Amino acid sequence: MAITSVGEDAHRVDALLDLGKAERLADGVARLSGAQAESMMWACTSGSFVFGPDGARQQVDQVALAAGVPASSTSIAFVDALQYLGIHRVAVAASYPADVAAHFVTFLSASGAVVVAMGSHDIVTAAEVGLLTPDEVVEMVRAADHPDAEAVLVPDTAMHTLGIIDRLESAAGKPVLTANAVTVWKGLQLIGPVPRLPGLGTLFRTAR
Repeated sequence: MAITSVGEDAHRVDALLDLGKAERLADGVARLSGAQAESMMWACTSGSFVFGPDGARQQVDQVALAAGVPASSTSIAFVDALQYLGIHRVAVAASYPADVAAHFVTFLSASGAVVVAMGSHDIVTAAEVGLLTPDEVVEMVRAADHPDAEAVLVPDTAMHTLGIIDRLESAAGKPVLTANAVTVWKGLQLIGPVPRLPGLGTLFRTAR
C-alpha cells in the first residue's frame, strides 16, 4: 500500500482532490521503492472516487507505471468485488458528508451498480472516523441497509472494520463489503488466486 502525504484531513471534495493528486501518489510509490512489492494499492476510497471512473483509472495506471507492478485502488476494488460476487443492487453506509458520499454513488452507478439506499453521517475528518466504536459501525450499517440491497458497502478506509466484518454481515443478513477488506482482496487478486480467509466475510469465503 502506498504511503502518501496528506494535506488537509477533510472529507471535502477540494481536499480529496488534493489528497489524490499525481504528485502525492508518485511520492508514495517512491517511499516504497525498496519494499519489493508485487502489487500496489491506492488505499483511499474518497481520494479516488472524487476523480470519477476515468480519473481513478488514471491514478492506478500512474502508480503501476511508477512502481513497475500491477496496481489498483479501493474505489476500483469495490467495483471489481461487486462484479466478482455478481451483486448489482447495493446500499451504502458512508461516514462522509452527503455531497462527498454522492460522488461514490455516482462512481458505482457508472460501473452498472444500482444504489438503492445511501446513508451519510457528516463526519468531516478521517481521524474522527477512526474513533468510531464497533457498535457504532454496526448501527451505521443497519441504518443504511435496504430490503432491496444485495449487499451493504462501507467505503471509508479510516473506519476499523476488518475485525468485525462477520459481525456486520450477521447484523445485515447479507454481504458487507468494507473499504479495507476490498483493498486487501484486490491487492491479493492482482498477483494470483485469493486464499479463503476466515473472519473477513463473504468476499473471502468465496475466494477462488
